Amino acid sequence: MKVKVKALVIDVGGTHVKLLATGRRTPAKFDSGPHLTPAVMVRETLAATQGWRYDAIAIGYPGPVRNGRPVTEPFNLGRGWRRFDFARAFRVPVRIVNDAAMQALGSYDSGRMLFLGLGTGLGTAVVENGVVQPLELAHLPYREDYLGVRGLERLGHHKWAKHVAIVAELLRAAVIADHVVLGGGNVKNLRRMPPHCRRGDNMNAFRGGLRVWT
Repeated sequence: MKVKVKALVIDVGGTHVKLLATGRRTPAKFDSGPHLTPAVMVRETLAATQGWRYDAIAIGYPGPVRNGRPVTEPFNLGRGWRRFDFARAFRVPVRIVNDAAMQALGSYDSGRMLFLGLGTGLGTAVVENGVVQPLELAHLPYREDYLGVRGLERLGHHKWAKHVAIVAELLRAAVIADHVVLGGGNVKNLRRMPPHCRRGDNMNAFRGGLRVWT
């Protein structure tokens, strides 16, 4: 008989860290930013989740992850994430995945799906048959400077939305996806969905984190 894991999901973003555990409906959160080292994140998480019950943790990390560990330091946060021992700090098993991959996994319903996370930067992942493959597209011409928060602030809503539609279709064709999910905090700035796209929900990051442990 398979035992269901009670997991705490930690979604680490450029402006906030959001938390939700199995059996809870309302996330907790605290501020992130350049001050947020992994040790500070652990301390703030333990304080915000005092009294919560869980026996495993899934962390959505804002950067590339390989073999369950961060590959690079995050762009918008403090330092020290690559070598930090999260399982030792939390005293429970921890699985780390790219934050876009976690939200993509939680958004998946069918076919071959491309996920674009319109947040502080641009997060990308492909999911097919329930298997997620993170992508790193920062070296393409359309990168965070166009679709991330810097692009939104520089271009304005109208031009930014046009770039989102163009890039969504270019990348959908490039990865041979059936459809695109647009997620992340800035998806709320899109009044209409481009063709072959549907709107995601930030709560799907928590669903993806729970699926990491199922």
